[in-house]
Amino acid sequence: MSIFGVDEDSAQVRFPPPLVFFGFLLIGRVINDLFGLNPAIPTAVRWILGGGAIAVGVVVIVQALLRFRRSGNNPEPWKADTVFVAEGIYRFTRNPMYLGMALVCFGISVAMNCLGGLLTLPLSIISVQVFVIRREEAHLSRRFGQTYEEYRRRVRRWI
Repeated sequence: MSIFGVDEDSAQVRFPPPLVFFGFLLIGRVINDLFGLNPAIPTAVRWILGGGAIAVGVVVIVQALLRFRRSGNNPEPWKADTVFVAEGIYRFTRNPMYLGMALVCFGISVAMNCLGGLLTLPLSIISVQVFVIRREEAHLSRRFGQTYEEYRRRVRRWI
């Protein structure tokens, strides 16, 4: 079951991946508050490191979204892919949107002094890997065949 209309010729992802990242971030915040996991990191360091990670993450996401839009593709993983995108930021990572989301969540956790958010970040990455990226990779392999397989050998999944 999906909360969206899932295209037949798509990766068949049935939920928005940002919800995974931010859901685990919220769970991490609850864990943080329950157990008082507040590392003694100076505020200035937290804001510089966290803010920098957030900024880099947002830039990566925006670059990926712009590249998708320019190519005519819809970024939602429940929509059909019309064009294979391997230019721009996609030359360096196969999943820049998810990488950007992970960086934003890392940055928010650091800026908020939320060790719980840092502890749940790997769970969000693993969940996206298992429930989203695997489906997307299988779909892209079926849809774009050898072109995608060559790209897959050339470009790393994350970084």
